[in-house]
Amino acid sequence: MSAASTAPATATAAPGRRPYGFTELPSLMGLMTGDEKHGPAATSTLDVLWVLYDRVLRVGPETADAPDRDRFLLSKGHGPMAYYAVLAAKGFLPVEVLPSFGGYDSPLGHHPDRLLLPGVEIASGSLGHGLPLAVGTALGLRAQGLTEPSVWVLVGDAEFDEGSNHEALAYAGAAGLDRLHTVVIDNSSATHGWSGGIAARFATEGWSTATVDGRDHEALHAAFTAPHPGRPHAVVARVEPKNA
Repeated sequence: MSAASTAPATATAAPGRRPYGFTELPSLMGLMTGDEKHGPAATSTLDVLWVLYDRVLRVGPETADAPDRDRFLLSKGHGPMAYYAVLAAKGFLPVEVLPSFGGYDSPLGHHPDRLLLPGVEIASGSLGHGLPLAVGTALGLRAQGLTEPSVWVLVGDAEFDEGSNHEALAYAGAAGLDRLHTVVIDNSSATHGWSGGIAARFATEGWSTATVDGRDHEALHAAFTAPHPGRPHAVVARVEPKNA
């Protein structure tokens, strides 16, 4: 596409692409260059994203628009490189598009755009929006009688400096949105803290909670799949501090 084009490109996954494993994700991320990579924000999410897309989420390139698919919302949209790498590894978009990251006519912006990438549920980047949107998504599915799809939202610990998240988690607990799951990446970025830790903030509002090592795939999977009847579920994934 030339610089004079009036419409951005849209990534379209091609069938028959070879599968990629977790160990290849750093190489896929390495294909994306530029000054606005937000590397620490991206790498902090890599293990969580992989476990979700590889072992938990009921969605793939062929079911990205299916009504009964699971929904994944990336609220922590300031570092989407890991997200793009996982989507490419799972066939949602061609690996060949990764080097275009941040380009003028690239579908891979510095924040994800749901209109340009298959499988992306929301455009994100403004912190504090993802959890409220996930609550609305879960409510919408409930209103439609769709009881099977799960809604997952990945947020950063610093997003809890925004009051919108506290309102959303309080409402979700009171409403018993048991198809809603929140994963909090805790890399010590938050300005404020809570007595007992981040999970305690959710538990106070009636959520089921777990706090695990955010690099331990088996611990993440066990926490993601833990039963939580009648309650939304929050997993705090602790990783190394951002500025370590």
